[in-house]
Amino acid sequence: MSTSEPFDTTERSWADRETASGFATRRGPTPIVPGDSIAGRSLSAVVAIMTFLAALAAGAAMLIAGAASDWQSEVGREVTIQVRPAPGRDLEADVAAAAAIMRQAPGIADVRPYTRKESAELVEPWLGSGITLGDLPIPRIIVAKLVPGGAANFADLRKALAAQVPGATLDDHRGWIDRMRTMAETAVAAGMVILALVISVTVLSVSFATRGAMATNRPTIEVLHYVGATDGFVASQFQRHFLVLGLKGGAIGGGAAMALFGILQAADTWLIAGGEQAAALFGSLAIGPAGYIAMFVVIVLMALVTAVASRRTVGHTLENIE
Repeated sequence: MSTSEPFDTTERSWADRETASGFATRRGPTPIVPGDSIAGRSLSAVVAIMTFLAALAAGAAMLIAGAASDWQSEVGREVTIQVRPAPGRDLEADVAAAAAIMRQAPGIADVRPYTRKESAELVEPWLGSGITLGDLPIPRIIVAKLVPGGAANFADLRKALAAQVPGATLDDHRGWIDRMRTMAETAVAAGMVILALVISVTVLSVSFATRGAMATNRPTIEVLHYVGATDGFVASQFQRHFLVLGLKGGAIGGGAAMALFGILQAADTWLIAGGEQAAALFGSLAIGPAGYIAMFVVIVLMALVTAVASRRTVGHTLENIE
């Protein structure tokens, strides 16, 4: 019994060593910054919220710009002639004369005068049904479509209309198109400003989170420096950690924005009150492939911003660690 005790003790010590070695092998190397922590989850939530707002702004800007472009192309292919009733003149004769002038002009593909019934339907939403146009000085409308790629001489058309039909005016919608273009450019600029603000907030959040992580792991960083680790190695560890957090948060926030636009596109027929009027104003609420690509770019951009901001913060902080 006495001779077996040392043998048993030695056997147990070797077993303990093998067990510990096995656990260490299965566990693998431990990262400098813990991957799953309260601070990391909080930063992922912040990045997700910021990415959602940025992607939402980008998608809305693309939606407005696309709708404005459709409006401009649709309205830019036609001009409108308005013939007002004048004392002592036959309105029907003036409408026929104005339509004849437009049909003879080069660059005009089609001319369609609105009938009395169609004119009544145009003003019915404002004046009500059952009105009598003869009792009101309501102008008649003539719509002329332009030849694709052609250029009509609007100055000559205005002169001819003024000479033969005094109550007729021609509107080529240039002022309206310019306003639509300005609105689209303003929407895109607002989206860029929102994106810049979101990136700034993300950089500040990542900088604070990185400084907190470095303060928590400062003894580990000093030991790594002592054994020969370079600043680049330490910075790469933090950069990898925050890049993963940025990708996770960006995917959640950007995916939520994409899902929101997908739901709006699928449900716009019953979600928006107004029917045809809303469809004419907003289109189908479809941002198209370009919109989804823009939101994907926002996701990648937010992840890169998170990683770069972390690396720069680590570099500045390591300079103060001797």
